[in-house]
Amino acid sequence: MSPKRFLQRRGRADAPGEHGADSEIVLLREENQQLRRAVEELSILNDLSRAIGASVDSQDIIRKIVDRSMRAVQAEQTVVTLVDRDANQPMRTLVRAMTSSSEHPHYHVNENLLGWMHLYKRPLLTNDPTHDERFRGLKWDDTIHSILCVPLMVKSELIGVVTSYNKKAKSGFGQEDQRLLAIIAGQSAQIIENARLYEEEKAYATIREQVRLAAQIQLDLLPKTPPAVERYDIAARTIPAQLVGGDYFDFVVLAQDRLALCLGDVSGKGLPASLLMANLQATLRGQSVVASAVSETIARANTLIHQSTDPEKFATLFYGVLDPGENRLSFCNAGHENPILISANGDVTRLETGGMALGVIEGFSYDEERIALAAGDILVVFSDGISDATNEFDHPFGESRLIALVNEHREEPAAALIDRIVDAVNAHEGETEQLDDLTLVVVKRND
Repeated sequence: MSPKRFLQRRGRADAPGEHGADSEIVLLREENQQLRRAVEELSILNDLSRAIGASVDSQDIIRKIVDRSMRAVQAEQTVVTLVDRDANQPMRTLVRAMTSSSEHPHYHVNENLLGWMHLYKRPLLTNDPTHDERFRGLKWDDTIHSILCVPLMVKSELIGVVTSYNKKAKSGFGQEDQRLLAIIAGQSAQIIENARLYEEEKAYATIREQVRLAAQIQLDLLPKTPPAVERYDIAARTIPAQLVGGDYFDFVVLAQDRLALCLGDVSGKGLPASLLMANLQATLRGQSVVASAVSETIARANTLIHQSTDPEKFATLFYGVLDPGENRLSFCNAGHENPILISANGDVTRLETGGMALGVIEGFSYDEERIALAAGDILVVFSDGISDATNEFDHPFGESRLIALVNEHREEPAAALIDRIVDAVNAHEGETEQLDDLTLVVVKRND
């Protein structure tokens, strides 16, 4: 207090006919009480700032906020509730943290209170919640006598609420409590949000590394080099739309110098599809070496896939066994895009014989066909990511363009043909995002 103000008060106190001394004492007590409360508030805020400022653990930050908030407003219990801003249910609680100085049960912020906060985004104080007109008809716990709730705001967006229950003083929460809790919430909201973003980034980095490892494992499952078969030129490639994909190709060397070749397309994309792809590949490799007929191999694989996957999961597959000694290919097409067999004179044959996609109907009976491969024949097995690739006008690449491209460059090696096809598909798509995996197997008979 300034000397001038003190003398003015002293003069009033000494004035005759007034209770100057008593009045001065009351004023001094009030000012001391205000100063004491201001110091306590600054101490609370400073303590909270130091406690949460260096932490990046959202749960630890919330526990400290809850503890300091409860002590600051002298509440029996305080709860911090964070809400999911991106979910279809925006009031779904993500995190609850609480501390209690009483034996009351742990209170949960109900949807009505959260709904009010979403609507108004301002502090709410009630010392008689049962008869509060804002919550008419709402049944509160009998042990709840007073509620103070303030929003956690980041860039004008509600990220949660801090709610204190039951002021220890019988008078209930006051405006000073509301002001202090609002300051604590304002000081804490951005720190909580930063911690959540940090944790989300860490989780994303972990998932990204797991996907990278999954992609490497998937790549390791595919043949490193095409098989060397006398009088034949064979090449293959797969380009996933995402880091991992549901397309695959494989070559399995069988008895009597025969070669099993296959190209599969699993329903879905990403990690789930890659897991089913690995299952399908292992199944086919196992069945290829024990089943004599192509159709029998596919039938057994179909049963195993059906038994080990959900009903909505399936895979299309082209499976063939090349006998280079007889220049014949036995094949079964299980619901896959019909491969293209282009003869030396340009005639086109589609390999359709087979049956339904794998995993749809258990016990399905598949057909197979055996064809001769003449000198100059080119077999192109492809996934629908090739033919269905679209440009900015939503026009597909199409099979006619694929056939024309193969005929145009038929004298080039199988690997070069695949390069031509992939480049043409990429050029067709332009800036359009690749929506599906691209997979190709090319088999050329040289003489």
